[in-house]
Amino acid sequence: MPRHIRFNAFEMNCVGHQSPGLWAHPDDQSWRYKDVEYWADLARTLEKGIFDSIFIADVIGYYDVYKGDLDAALRQGAQIPVNDPLQLALPITMSTQHIGVGITASTSFEHPYTFARRLSTADHLTKGRVAWNIVTSYLESGARNVGETGLRQHDNRYDVAEEYLEVLYKLLEGSWEEGAVVRDRERRLFSDPAKVHEIGHDGKYFQVPGYHLSEPSPQRTPLLFQAGQSEAGRRFASRNAECVFVGALTKPALKSYVADVRARAAASGRDPRKLLVYNLITIIVDETDAKAQAKFEKLQEYASYDGSLVFMSGWTGIDFGQYAPTDLVRKVESAGLTSLVESIEETGRPWTIEELARWGGIGGAGPVFVGSAETIADILQDWVEETDVDGFNIAYAITPGSFEDIVGYLIPELQRRDAYPTSYAAGTLREKLFGDGPYLPDDHPGARYRDIEAVKRAQAAARQPSDAEAA
Repeated sequence: MPRHIRFNAFEMNCVGHQSPGLWAHPDDQSWRYKDVEYWADLARTLEKGIFDSIFIADVIGYYDVYKGDLDAALRQGAQIPVNDPLQLALPITMSTQHIGVGITASTSFEHPYTFARRLSTADHLTKGRVAWNIVTSYLESGARNVGETGLRQHDNRYDVAEEYLEVLYKLLEGSWEEGAVVRDRERRLFSDPAKVHEIGHDGKYFQVPGYHLSEPSPQRTPLLFQAGQSEAGRRFASRNAECVFVGALTKPALKSYVADVRARAAASGRDPRKLLVYNLITIIVDETDAKAQAKFEKLQEYASYDGSLVFMSGWTGIDFGQYAPTDLVRKVESAGLTSLVESIEETGRPWTIEELARWGGIGGAGPVFVGSAETIADILQDWVEETDVDGFNIAYAITPGSFEDIVGYLIPELQRRDAYPTSYAAGTLREKLFGDGPYLPDDHPGARYRDIEAVKRAQAAARQPSDAEAA
C-alpha cells in the first residue's frame, strides 16, 4: 500500500506571505487577512482537503536588511503589516471540526512564564488542536524593538531555546498533577493544593520559581513543531520536535536531512518514526500540464524582484541590494538563517542574484512544482519514496486559489492512488497525527518533568559541591 502523504497549509497573518507582489493579482485575497471570515472560509476549504493543519508563520520585527531600510518591504507588503498568529487559533477551530492550527512563536522575544499561559489557553479553547512552531528568530529589528542591543548569535539562540523549553515542560507537564483539579462542590474544593507544585526553575537565562497559572489543557504541552535546518537546529529538533519543517531544495539534500534528524532522535532515545518531517513546497496545479504552466507564467508576471530580495536579505542577514543582478550568491557570516545559503550551495551550481530573486518570487525558499494532478502526484510520491519525508508544508502563490486548486485537482488524484488520507482520526492534534494518547510520549524529554518534585531534588543535588570540591 502506498504511503500516505501529509499536507499543511503554510500561511501567515499578513499580505502575500511567501510570494511578494502576488497580492496585486486580481484573484488574490490575502489582503483579507484581517477578516475572521477569510480564515474561517480557508479553514473549511483545507479541512475538506484533509490537511493536517494551517501552519501559521510569524516574525517579530521587519525586513530592513535589503538596501539598508524598510522602504522596499513597505512598498511590496513583504510581511508588513503583520498581525499576531495565536489569536487565529480560536476562529479557525470554531469553524471546523478537525484541522489543527500551528502557531509560530519565538523563544527570543517573550518570557516563557507568560507564554505558557497563552499556550495553555489556546489548547483549552481549541480542544487540543493547537501546535507550537518553535523558532529562535533571525531579525535584528525584532531584537532592537524589544529592548535588546542586538540579536544573539545563531547557536546561542538555541542555547536560550533549550532552557526556554525546559521551563515550559516544567510548567505544562509538572506544575499541575493529574487529578489536581477536583471541582468537588460538596467539599468546596476546586483544586487540591497537594497536587499543584512550584517549579523552582533557577537557570542561566530564566528564573521561574512558581506555579503554572493554567490547569492542564487537553494536550498539556501542545504538539511541537520546529523549523531547524542548521547544525544547531537539527540538534534542537531531534531532542524536542515532534514535527519538523525544512526547506530542502533537492531530493538528495532532503534525504540526507531526514536520515540525519531521525538518527539524532534515535540517539536521544526517541522513536525516530514519531518525528514527522514536512518540506516546504509550492504547487501550481490545473487540469493539464499546459494549463498549469500557463497559470504559472501568468503568476510570474506579478512576482516582485525587490520583494523577493527583501525576504532573501532578511532571512540570511545579507543585503543583496548591494550586488548587481549578475553577481553570484556567496555565503557571508551573519546572524540570520545560515541554512538558506547552504541549501542553495547544495544544488551544486552557482546562483546569480537575479536567479535568486526569480526563484524566490513565488513560494519563497522552497521548490515549486507545476503540472496536472497526475504530474504533481507523481512528483510528490517520488520525493516521499526517495527521501523518506512524511509530507509537505505548502506555500501559496495566491490565496485561497492555490489551496482551492490543490483540494479540487490534486487531492482526489492522490486519494485515488491511496496515497493520501480520506478522513481524519479522532482526538487532539497529537492523536490525529500519531494515533497514541494526547500527551507527549514517554520517550520525549518533556515527559521527564512530570514528577517535578523529583526534578527539583535532582537539580538541587547537582548544584551541591562534591566532597572534594568542599574540601
